[in-house]
Parts: sequence; structure tokens; C-alpha cells
Amino acid sequence: MEKTESFPRWQILVLQIAAVYNTLAGIAMMIFYHEGFRSIGIEKTSFNLPIQLVGMMVALFGLGYWIVSKNPVENRNVLLLGMLSKLLGPLLAIRYIMRGDLPGWMLIVFFFADFIYLVPFWLTWRKAKKHCKPDR
Repeated sequence: MEKTESFPRWQILVLQIAAVYNTLAGIAMMIFYHEGFRSIGIEKTSFNLPIQLVGMMVALFGLGYWIVSKNPVENRNVLLLGMLSKLLGPLLAIRYIMRGDLPGWMLIVFFFADFIYLVPFWLTWRKAKKHCKPDR
């Protein structure tokens, strides 16, 4: 039995799209951090390790989503972590937007980078959780 056959194709496709997007976005954050600062009108810092570490984490989440797409039941907890990051990251960004530290148009970025995945991820996680053995 294929490990994804009980999941609708759209759920696997959403995981794969998120995997590719996060991997590319994370790599871009690690390499093009100066351009990222410039695009949102923030003065770049001389110490770039934190933004590069966030980029690394975003890319690793991309790898995680790809792993989940191959076996959602076995890797459902990786998806749970991804859901939490896609909820908490935008909430943190909203705080910075409200303080005036980030431009309001960044809400659009966070909507398409994070919020749109919450419902599909939750539906996939819930289905994966139902398929696991009771002792898990």
C-alpha cells in the first residue's frame, strides 16, 4: 500500500508546493538578505546571522513538508510544527506591523506565504492523526 494513497491528491500537492516554496524562500533569505531588507525599506544590519538562521529554518521546513508529502501519517508531527510556524510567524509580523516596524503591505506576503496553508495543513494533519495506531 502506498503511504499517500488514502490522502486526496490535493493534500499531497499542497505539501509539495509548500516544500518547494519554503525551500526556495529560505535559500533566498540566506543569500539575498540585503535585498530583502531593501525591499521592505529597513536598514540592513551589520550582523546578518539571525536573518540567515531564519532562512535556514524556513528551508528546513521545506524539506520537512516534502518528507511529510511522502508519508503523512508517519511524519504528521513535522506537519504540526509547520502549522504552528505558519500561525505564529504571521502573528509576530502583525505585532511589528502594528508597531510601525514593518510596512502594512507585508500582510499580503504573510497571507500567501503562511496563512493560506493553515487550513490545508490542518485537514491533512487531522486525517494523518486518524490513520495512526492507537498506541501512537
